[in-house]
Amino acid sequence: MNLTNHNDEYIASYWNVQGDAVKCLLCPHACILKEGEIGICRTRQHIQKKMVSIVYGYPCAVHIDPVEKKPLYHFYPSSQTLSLSTTGCNLRCLNCQNYTISQQNFNKKEYKYISPDDIVDMALVNDCHSISYTYTDPIVYYEYANDIALIAQQKGLKNIIVSAGYINKKPLREWCKYIDAANIDLKCFSDEKYLKLSKIHLKTVLNTLKVLLEENVYLEITNLIIPEYTDDLKEIKQMCEWLVDNGFSQVPLHFSKFYGTYKLKHLSATSLSTLESAYAIAKESGLNYVYLGNVQNHKTENTFCPVCNHLLIERSGYYARVLHINDGKCSYCNTQIYGEFK
Repeated sequence: MNLTNHNDEYIASYWNVQGDAVKCLLCPHACILKEGEIGICRTRQHIQKKMVSIVYGYPCAVHIDPVEKKPLYHFYPSSQTLSLSTTGCNLRCLNCQNYTISQQNFNKKEYKYISPDDIVDMALVNDCHSISYTYTDPIVYYEYANDIALIAQQKGLKNIIVSAGYINKKPLREWCKYIDAANIDLKCFSDEKYLKLSKIHLKTVLNTLKVLLEENVYLEITNLIIPEYTDDLKEIKQMCEWLVDNGFSQVPLHFSKFYGTYKLKHLSATSLSTLESAYAIAKESGLNYVYLGNVQNHKTENTFCPVCNHLLIERSGYYARVLHINDGKCSYCNTQIYGEFK
């Protein structure tokens, strides 16, 4: 990356010049921008024949979260993670929970510059085990996230991305050098519905999942079940079968309850019966670790051994207690449990 100090422009990675325009090569949107134009993501701008990351160093949110909030259930349970994001997103989700920042145009005057070194120091001072690039999609602040992640890696911290996975393979593989864990939002298993909900294509997200698996990045997947959009149980079965057939049987899958928000405020919340049906389908399809999200006091919050079915991790909300995992194995039957544990 060719980055200057924070008073100047941060030249982005993955782009080329095309005549009097520049073309972004970071994600499949492949925005071709004339002088002064900003991409779909609202974070990359053409300035004097260069692609510039205008949000670099200017997070709109920095918080300390339990890692379970990402959600990551098998990645150092009960540890703390420093979470951050900038404004912008390369999706246009009708159901976005963070639309006030993801769909906001960047205004430098509204935010304070925080260097990658300072972000890492904040994580260390607050006894965080990891740094999470989250809230909005970290793809759109790719350079900032990568620079933080490199320093964090050198200081012994883990790096987590929470993403919709709409990124080209080359930058994704580069990212995998620094990323330890990811939660990818697999919104549905229909390209038509993906376009309707988020203005992106399913195939790229599936390719992202495959690359993360190939690169040995620890992975969990979230599927938000939206009434009238993504609650087709036949489609959910197709999704689960694809995951099993493509090597994801050990990867935890979170079915998340939808509540009306943004442009889908008129829709009802997902019924518990639909969530439980999806859970049953996933287990029957051969997925070993399935959870229901945004549902309180439900047994599916907990982790059970996929072989002997003993309770291994007990959860209540974002609180987790590891009971019977030793050296990454079930204490009862010695089965290897997918994940990273203290």
